Amino acid sequence: MTALFWHRRDLRIDDNKGLFEALKQNEIVHPIFIFDKSILDKLPKNDQRILFIYQEIESLKKSYQNLGSDLWVYYSEPSEIIPKIAQELNCSSVYFNNDYEPYALQRDQEIQLSLNNIKIEFIGNKDHVIFEKNEVLKDDGKPYTIFTPYSRKWKANLKEEDLREYSIEKYSRNLVQKQQEEALITLEEMGFESKVLHDFPDRIAKNEILKNYHLSRNFPAVKGTSKLSLHLRFGTISIRKLALIAREQNETYLNELIWRDFYQMIIFHFPKSAENSFKTQYDKIIWEKNEVHFDSWCTGKTGYPIVDAGMRELNATGFMHNRVRMVVASFLTKHLLLDWRLGAAYFAEKLLDFELASNTGGWQWAAGCGCDAAPYFRVFNPQAQQEKFDKSFEYIKKWVPEFGTSSYPEPIIEHKFARERILQRFKSALNETNA
Repeated sequence: MTALFWHRRDLRIDDNKGLFEALKQNEIVHPIFIFDKSILDKLPKNDQRILFIYQEIESLKKSYQNLGSDLWVYYSEPSEIIPKIAQELNCSSVYFNNDYEPYALQRDQEIQLSLNNIKIEFIGNKDHVIFEKNEVLKDDGKPYTIFTPYSRKWKANLKEEDLREYSIEKYSRNLVQKQQEEALITLEEMGFESKVLHDFPDRIAKNEILKNYHLSRNFPAVKGTSKLSLHLRFGTISIRKLALIAREQNETYLNELIWRDFYQMIIFHFPKSAENSFKTQYDKIIWEKNEVHFDSWCTGKTGYPIVDAGMRELNATGFMHNRVRMVVASFLTKHLLLDWRLGAAYFAEKLLDFELASNTGGWQWAAGCGCDAAPYFRVFNPQAQQEKFDKSFEYIKKWVPEFGTSSYPEPIIEHKFARERILQRFKSALNETNA
């Protein structure tokens, strides 16, 4: 039998569950990747994530060629081209790894209907997470909406099988033994620039960082986080391998990986939370519409140094330290009283590791409107956060060199006023909802 394997958020050959199953069950497997026009056409032309994907596709293509095969790359609409390719190659099935976001689920449903009509199977596999969909549920069969009990059940359910490696070595002979005649499409042909603006992090899980993760992860001036989120986002590293290492070395790091599973489960069961507050009563909040404040936040000129350092780090590198992400998100939603969706959209545009489920979950957590969120009356004091996590101003001075001089702006809003305003605004809106 002949099958297609469609790479998506799994840009690797090693330990790839869907690829493993395709090769195990079929005599000939054609690997493909599609630059999805409906996604790419909405992105800025210097989007560094597309450059990262492109570089990984070049590397992946070479890996297949080393096995006597190839990766066929297309720039098209998946719902149109997948059935076409599958028919042309006389495939009996199309394999892929599951995605849980609303767009992906709708796209996959359309493709499945098209393939069903021509008697071709569409076979999904779990590769992006350790537990998916309905695998970790409450005793009553409903999805968890609070992290701590979810994480306990997650750990209780974990078996060695869940962390096994799917090596294709035994079945690699079933890869189609020919290569693509056409040259790889260029970034320019897809309308993107090839200029490198950001350095991409290594995909190596550094033992020293993971061992000390619980001690150093909150300090932005320290190299205390793995920076593997970009690689997890696009599947250039196996979540199973990383979870196995985390289980052995650092439970705090393992918990961060469980948060990732948790948010993927939330967006699957509650797709409306991608655009609306998980706690629906919070959509009654009347947000401010202050473009000057939003611009000050975006450009890192709020007069709150740890907020400004975080935003400048994001704008310069496509990355922001996790602790600082919480600080800047809290500042936007609770100090400036601006809609969390504005911040989520800005992060979606700028973050190299942007992932809808985690981004939405994090922003709603900060705003108080998400599942298992910080309550609305918890308002981070940026100065207290700086004193606790960047006491010597090392992180701040790196990104805000004018801090401490007359060139640095005064705070655009006073902390005490902002805190009292948010408490009153949220309290009145929520009381009105509950009345």
